[in-house]
Amino acid sequence: MIDRRLLTNIDWMLIGLVVAISLLGIMNIYSATTPYKIVGAPYYLKQFYWLLFGMLVVTVVCSVDYHMLEDFSYWLYGFLIVLLVAVLVVGRRSMGATRWLSLGFFTIQPSELMKIVIIATFAKYFTGVQTVDGLSIRAVLFPLGILAVPAVLIMKQPDLGTAVLVILIALSMAIYVGLKWSTVATFAVVTIPAVWLGWTKVLRPYQKNRILDFINPERSRLGSGYHIIQSKIAVGSGGVFGKGFLKGTQSQLRFLPEQHTDFAFSVFAEEWGFIGCLVLIILYLTLMLWGLNIARRCNDRFGSLLAVGVTAMLFWHTVINMGMVIGLFPVVGVPLPFFSYGGTSMITSMVGIGILHNISMRRFMF
Repeated sequence: MIDRRLLTNIDWMLIGLVVAISLLGIMNIYSATTPYKIVGAPYYLKQFYWLLFGMLVVTVVCSVDYHMLEDFSYWLYGFLIVLLVAVLVVGRRSMGATRWLSLGFFTIQPSELMKIVIIATFAKYFTGVQTVDGLSIRAVLFPLGILAVPAVLIMKQPDLGTAVLVILIALSMAIYVGLKWSTVATFAVVTIPAVWLGWTKVLRPYQKNRILDFINPERSRLGSGYHIIQSKIAVGSGGVFGKGFLKGTQSQLRFLPEQHTDFAFSVFAEEWGFIGCLVLIILYLTLMLWGLNIARRCNDRFGSLLAVGVTAMLFWHTVINMGMVIGLFPVVGVPLPFFSYGGTSMITSMVGIGILHNISMRRFMF
């Protein structure tokens, strides 16, 4: 039963921002998939259904006190670790990666769920840590262990993009809590051999190619560098005002790969230009600032950390995707929240919005 007091405190600003971005995304998916020959329901219609289901998810998440996450976070973490191991053993393989786990009538991607669970787990741990001048090396060893296990398991799928996101989310929460300068310096020194070890022992050849293409896309114009070259052409050709809806040549002639998923922003930039991109970026920026505002207004430490974690998740998704399509970051297959096509991404993001909304509504009750 939903407490009636919650209904009087609906965060219309948060909901409005999410719906506005999602509707722009559906319109963009319609344009991006117009050249496709689609059997069954069109992608934009499926995305609309995912949006409706996502809003239902927000409602369900809001109906449960977010403090339950504090009670069960470690149990959820353990359960997700088991699922990540199961993915490597009996997971479904697709396009060279094993990321999905079949559970009879449906499949799940545990690495996506881990983004939410790692936020709750870190919020639980940092809630019980009291610090005056920042976290010491000893204080961060336990959360580092918590982070390392899922990060390694996700990298072995392999899914470098999701692993990097999980690490960045956790790092953002640690920075919010505060780190001693000695801790920062220690990790800076450790990072150098860690990067070398990752390059030589962990990264697959195609992942190395993506990084090398980021440095010099021209090294393989028709191969691994094709994605970023075509994306930059699309973004640059939009100019100030864009070419107009359904008039983007890069998307309509299908030069852009994955133009309704990872490179959806490239389609939007070509059709709506700098002005359209500025509007979309302002919407995302407002969403991030509103998430931080929810964290600031929260009456308890766990809720505040939870809100920061969710905001960090949405922030890094947005920054990495937009940076990826304009050549600032390597191509790692990270979707743009609420904008790129995909049910898994939509539901994960909506769970995050449900948590933010939950915290926002309950600030009057504690």
